[in-house]
Amino acid sequence: MHGLLRNLDRERFEPVVIVQQEDGEIARLMWTADVPVRHASFLPSLRHGERAGLRDAVAIARASRACTDMIRQVGADIVHTNDGRTHAIWAAPAKLAGARLVWHHRSGPDARGLRLVAPRIADAIVSVSAFALGGLDTRKVRTQVIHSPFDTEVQVDRSAQRAALVAELGCSPDTRFLGFFGVMIARKRPFQFVEMIAALRDLDPDRPVFGLLFGTPLDISEAELMAHAERLGVANAIRLMGYRYPGAGWIAGCDLLMVPAKHEPFGRTLIESMLVGTPVVATRSGGNIEALCDGRLGPLVPLDDPAAMARAALRLLSDDREYRRLAIAARAHALDHFGAHRHAAAVMAIYDELVPTAEQACPQEVAALA
Repeated sequence: MHGLLRNLDRERFEPVVIVQQEDGEIARLMWTADVPVRHASFLPSLRHGERAGLRDAVAIARASRACTDMIRQVGADIVHTNDGRTHAIWAAPAKLAGARLVWHHRSGPDARGLRLVAPRIADAIVSVSAFALGGLDTRKVRTQVIHSPFDTEVQVDRSAQRAALVAELGCSPDTRFLGFFGVMIARKRPFQFVEMIAALRDLDPDRPVFGLLFGTPLDISEAELMAHAERLGVANAIRLMGYRYPGAGWIAGCDLLMVPAKHEPFGRTLIESMLVGTPVVATRSGGNIEALCDGRLGPLVPLDDPAAMARAALRLLSDDREYRRLAIAARAHALDHFGAHRHAAAVMAIYDELVPTAEQACPQEVAALA
């Protein structure tokens, strides 16, 4: 959303962002995009990634009138919701207020809101990948895949980042770093990443390798991961690096990005890795297939097959020419397809279709919910 707002044509659109926490991280980020921010203190608290229960439904219903009134006060022609929580809270009030609803789908194809609600209430559905749409009947509502925007101007010194890792870890400069980036949940498959390092060690025991896990423990603890590494005899080759921001620099310090995830809608780290020149090995699952162009921009391996992932990693680490070819091709593709300007142009085309600018005496008011 931040990339869209920074590139929105202000002569055609007047954005307003509505947030729940007035001094929260999202509000502060939106101020940097020079966008008015409104505070909706009456919103119910929903936890990201969790399905809403009966108590949540009651809280959403109680807040509906206030949400509708706020949309009318803002004067929004278009309401753009951005995740499951904002869909659940703002979709019905948007329609009650007479605004057009853009439902931005960022989760998996099994999301109940996408399957049951969006086709009946949204004026347009934007999805981060074709996979995320699943078998949705796109004849019922205007639907378009628009991949998320990225900072294509990012500049990272790969040698310096690698040197920083070598210094921090106290290892030999010829050690190869294989990185995992993401929250520690089952869908991301951090245990399979550890198993991949063990398989790689079995295949090439003389190659110095570290498996680096960057991310916040959520459903899976660091202790569980290290216990798994101990059982496999690779605890000395696994390092828990914690959450680090911005992540692109740390990805650049790695020799390979490993993505063992299952049903990832469209992983940001794959594109960030492509932009900084770090080749990717990923599972043939979810949005990984789209991101890597069916394997043309990086090896795709069967899901839950750590040995296959290890073999793919070793092939790249042992073939400098193929390693460089993939890095160059992937970066060129990412620069051409994932820029913020391209993303904003595609979204603005939808806005224009829903509320033609020619019919407006002034720019359209777009309420973005974050």
